[in-house]
Amino acid sequence: MRVRAVLVRAHIDSLLRRTPKAYLAILAGMFMVIFVPLSILFVPSFQFPKGALISIPANSTSEEIAELLEDQYVIRSAFQFRVYTRLTGEDRALQSGIYVFDQTLGLASIAHRIANGEHGIEETRVTLTEGMTNQDMARTLAATVPGFDTKEFLKHASTSQGYLFPDTYFILPGTTPEEMVMRLREHFDTKVSTIQTEIDDSGKSLDALVTLASILEREAQGIEDMRMVAGILYNRLRIDMPLQVDAVFGYIHGENGYTPTAADLASDSPYNTYRVKGLPPSPIANPGLDALRAAATPTKSTYLYYLTGKDGKMRYARTFEEHKRNRELYLD
Repeated sequence: MRVRAVLVRAHIDSLLRRTPKAYLAILAGMFMVIFVPLSILFVPSFQFPKGALISIPANSTSEEIAELLEDQYVIRSAFQFRVYTRLTGEDRALQSGIYVFDQTLGLASIAHRIANGEHGIEETRVTLTEGMTNQDMARTLAATVPGFDTKEFLKHASTSQGYLFPDTYFILPGTTPEEMVMRLREHFDTKVSTIQTEIDDSGKSLDALVTLASILEREAQGIEDMRMVAGILYNRLRIDMPLQVDAVFGYIHGENGYTPTAADLASDSPYNTYRVKGLPPSPIANPGLDALRAAATPTKSTYLYYLTGKDGKMRYARTFEEHKRNRELYLD
């Protein structure tokens, strides 16, 4: 084998000595095969927009992203970007959002950044707490995220009360209200999937569980008390008794901690659970996972009444007379 290799090399050397043009052709071919692809992957665009905000809309396809990057001079060729990301498999991982490239980069580095969601920009940390209404969330986002449009957020969230999951989020500059609503909805779906077995076993619809959970967020603290209150509210529903929960009036008036008046108790609002039997027409807040789990797995008891005393502890009663005594002992 070694002798054969030596002979082959000698033959090639002989050809090159006799035909300089062939030698040049081989060099040119090597250059095309090695250096041109390298330049495509690693040489930046001549008009690279260093430091500019590059916005990739949500749900953009890899083809749309490639065209956008070429249009904004981030890359030299959308075609080359599509081919490269298809070969590497990164075309299926490209992420939307706002990107900033603080130094000039070649195609390979740009594809890697976008596929890994490396935005190169500082995010804003926002905490949305359990039991917030859509309006509460809008106010919190507006107070934290510069330029956040509350009206647009509420418009896109109008049919999602109860399904915007409360949690801590890191938000990129330029995130639109619509994108924020979508993110909150998607996070809700992800979280709910972790208790899907309990939901299925409850025999109740997700809408009913979310509505009850939204009440639990306002009526109880801690999952054990939430489970107990859930069981009591189910007992009331079972005997066709009005739910009689005060938390709905805060939702009606858009005021947290609202104390209902006699006029409220007599109002004809469909959310007035003193007059209208059954669950409210829709959730009154956005519940967290504990409240959702409590709604799906209530504590069974014979209690029909509950209250939170001045000491913050909950007391339960089987009869209205017992409930009145609890009021005298722990509230009055």
